[in-house]
Amino acid sequence: MAIDPQRIEFGNDDIDTDALPAAVPAGGPKPATDLQPGKGLDVGTANLLSAVRRKDGKVIVKRERNMFLEVPANVQRNRAMLTRLSVPYVSHRDRLFVLGNSSFDLANMFGSEVRRPMMDGFLSPREQDAIPMLRFIVERLVGPRTVENEPVYFSVPAPSIDRENDTIYHQGVIESLLRKLGYEPHPINEGHAVVYAELAEKDFTGIGVSCGGGMFNVCVAYRTIPAVTFSVSRGGDWIDEHVAKVMGMSRTRACDLKESEGVNLAEPRNREEEAIVLYYRNLIEYVLRNLAHRFSLAQDVPSFHEPVEIVVAGGTSLVGGFVEVFAQELKKVEFPLKIAGVRRANDALTSVVRGCLIAAALEQQ
Repeated sequence: MAIDPQRIEFGNDDIDTDALPAAVPAGGPKPATDLQPGKGLDVGTANLLSAVRRKDGKVIVKRERNMFLEVPANVQRNRAMLTRLSVPYVSHRDRLFVLGNSSFDLANMFGSEVRRPMMDGFLSPREQDAIPMLRFIVERLVGPRTVENEPVYFSVPAPSIDRENDTIYHQGVIESLLRKLGYEPHPINEGHAVVYAELAEKDFTGIGVSCGGGMFNVCVAYRTIPAVTFSVSRGGDWIDEHVAKVMGMSRTRACDLKESEGVNLAEPRNREEEAIVLYYRNLIEYVLRNLAHRFSLAQDVPSFHEPVEIVVAGGTSLVGGFVEVFAQELKKVEFPLKIAGVRRANDALTSVVRGCLIAAALEQQ
């Protein structure tokens, strides 16, 4: 049956967000028989998300923080403790690692720092355990394939304008990882995925901004075709790093503070929140200024006859007052396009992975 992307619904009632199981059952996971072929995978610096559609139309989204924590001391004792607490972990080279959300919770509890497979939107060159840890989390998220060479559309960052990044290596590693799991991988730009997920009613024309932990990805699209794409190597981690420095706290603590309920960029309540607002504004202004500059330099850009909408998505956009501050900073920039408005994605945290899933579904037509 043909799938119309404008009819794919992702309301909150259609999404299940599940935590990862503590361990894979003996003999390996069994492929689900009630799933439609084609999956989406958001490979973010801070979060990893997978999406799949069941045959009854319901979409299942799973999320894990893209991080891990090595557990020291007695291996057997810690293994028993982690199993008893249902904490996701893996044993790698005779060492124990706690994965995902649980690693963040433990690190925050003990005032330590988690380790990250990715940095600034790409595989971290400083982390020698990056690839195996990323593989463990991705394998749990996507699960076994439902058909031979099942397509998985996974997000990739656009080339950065402010840092030299090796997109070829990063993309190649993710493709190799997915192929080893029996999937057929297809890369899609993060900002472009936001366009797929959020701008169907606008004929897939507008500006998608993926506000991630490692970077902000921007895509200006005209009827699904990307006209301008780029990224900046600043994101939620950049905010955490600077807030941690000026406030004298760990980055994990700064991240937890930024994500706390009640934080609003329009109404900071203390010095810590004032620092968060300062760096958020600086980051948004930096992205908009570069977007205006990149668009003015682009060649063969189609004519946009109507004002276009800007849709922001990603975990870094979830803080209160983000859209309002974005709109305020937009007014300060001489923009080459008429903007109809700024809004947050319907489900900002899952927008990229939903766009990846739409791209995978279209391939099945």
